[in-house]
Amino acid sequence: MPNPDTSPTEPKRPTLLSRLLRGTVRIGLTVSVIALAAGAVYLGASELTRRANAVPAPDAAAVTPVSVTPIKQETSFTVDRVFIGQVEPQRSADISFELNGRLDKILVDEGEEVVKGQLLATLDIALLEVEQDRLTASRDAIAAQLAFAEKTVERNTKLIGQGFTSQARLDEAVAQQDELLSRIGELDAALRDVTVRIQKSSIEAPFAGRITSRHVDGGETLQSGEMVLGMVEVLSPQVRIGIPLDVNPSLLSNVEIEIADARYQAKLATLRPDIDPLTRTRTALFDLKNGLDVAFGQTARVHVHDPVESVGTWVPTTALKEGARGQWTLLVADAQKTVRVASVEVLHAEDERVFVRGVFPDGTVLIDKGPQRVTAGQRVTFDTTE
Repeated sequence: MPNPDTSPTEPKRPTLLSRLLRGTVRIGLTVSVIALAAGAVYLGASELTRRANAVPAPDAAAVTPVSVTPIKQETSFTVDRVFIGQVEPQRSADISFELNGRLDKILVDEGEEVVKGQLLATLDIALLEVEQDRLTASRDAIAAQLAFAEKTVERNTKLIGQGFTSQARLDEAVAQQDELLSRIGELDAALRDVTVRIQKSSIEAPFAGRITSRHVDGGETLQSGEMVLGMVEVLSPQVRIGIPLDVNPSLLSNVEIEIADARYQAKLATLRPDIDPLTRTRTALFDLKNGLDVAFGQTARVHVHDPVESVGTWVPTTALKEGARGQWTLLVADAQKTVRVASVEVLHAEDERVFVRGVFPDGTVLIDKGPQRVTAGQRVTFDTTE
């Protein structure tokens, strides 16, 4: 009778030994596959290395040469301050007659150069000459009477000593003599008055210069003080300029003045102590040296070099670049010849250079030309051909 616990369809369970054998086979196969893969990778890498070594290496990239300038720190800089003024003559005169009269001659024209004491114009003095002749004749007549009176006094003096005349006669003769002397004095004064009026009927140049204006032509009847001629002195032109109060007067002793693209040396003649109420400046007058070719009324610019105490360095304008947030930067090269960016503060700017303040480590040099050809972090070499 069959065993009830045994089923004819139930498979046989593998034994422990068979399971171990199958696991060992699988591990061996896996290791073999890995070994084969590693060998293939090694062979591929070796082939790639061989091929890479067979290709020649490319040339190293050339290092960019740059022009550099040593950074020199300075303790101050100079500001060229410019103030505008005008050329004017040192002396000018509005010429007129002191007396009324008819203009007889005017002897100069506009633009003519004259010397000191040169006759410029005259009034008609015919009436004055007539009066002078009359007074002269009257004086001669009185002088003749005075001579007779003096002899009379002399005779009466002798006669009174001899007792032949009275004291009254002598006193009368003396009185007559004194009266004639007074009349001669009066006529002399009148003659001097006529002489002075004749002299003042002509105008002479008060100084050497040039006639700038002519207001009459001749024949006019002029009032005293009426303008006849205008003249200026041309030998020593001056420049009048308003100077702000913050300018040190010691900087004005010797300055450079620009007139019509020409520059002249000038010396301070005077600095007025008062302040112009409109411009709030002090008026300075400068004497031009060798400025005879300038024209009066031309615009003049005085250059005052005002020193400012501040630590910084001068750099070319082309080396300055605008950075972030309104900052200014420079490209510099450090001691290892690597390009760096340096932030700076601009203190003063001129046409071709600026004065900046910044921190520069030792050995740092400025890339002064072509900073756009390099970037921060790039290695460079210094161009020494320039």
